[in-house]
Amino acid sequence: MSVFADLGRHPGWPVRLGPLQVRAGTVELRGPRLFDGGKWSRLRIRDRAYLEQWEPTAQEGWEERNAAMSWPAQWSSLRGMARRGTSLPFMILVDGEVAGQITVGNIVRGSLLSAWIGYWVAADRAGGGVATAAVALLTDHAFREAGLHRLEATVRPENGPSIRVLTKSGYREEGLFKRYLDVAGQWRDHLCFALTTEEIPDGLVSRLVARGEARLP
Repeated sequence: MSVFADLGRHPGWPVRLGPLQVRAGTVELRGPRLFDGGKWSRLRIRDRAYLEQWEPTAQEGWEERNAAMSWPAQWSSLRGMARRGTSLPFMILVDGEVAGQITVGNIVRGSLLSAWIGYWVAADRAGGGVATAAVALLTDHAFREAGLHRLEATVRPENGPSIRVLTKSGYREEGLFKRYLDVAGQWRDHLCFALTTEEIPDGLVSRLVARGEARLP
């Protein structure tokens, strides 16, 4: 048993990332907490039309799946996966308020050291650099402290804003996955974007700062 298992943790979690200042405010990432449920539910239900078109279809309806009472089970699951070392789940904070989620999931170690990265941001925080800052913070953390080698993200070709976040962050398009995921009741094509640690030796945060798109406090 490793020292991380003894401590109930693994490399890269739990931890708080940031702050990083962008147009929308000060962005930080922290692990999900039980009391996040109310705010999380209000954002998810309010922004249904904005979010549902990009997220996997689920058996439960949107209201049921995103009700405050469903959060404790999700929080417990996220915390369990983080403790087992298969995920790095974070809440996105803007000026101290929950504004979305970002996760590195399906972590495979050994000779692969790979995972996927996914995120959502509240509709009223879109376009202000929040998602780009969150992706930069977590990508750097995954490659450094968490010791991963490759991250990939899949996105529908119609999701222009998310594609811009990934390409601005340095992720490169690798190909098209045909009928990859059931979204909004239909099997949808997804573009695959990826990045390896060798491609960003100085990190994504430093790139954003150098381009004047973010500032370290």
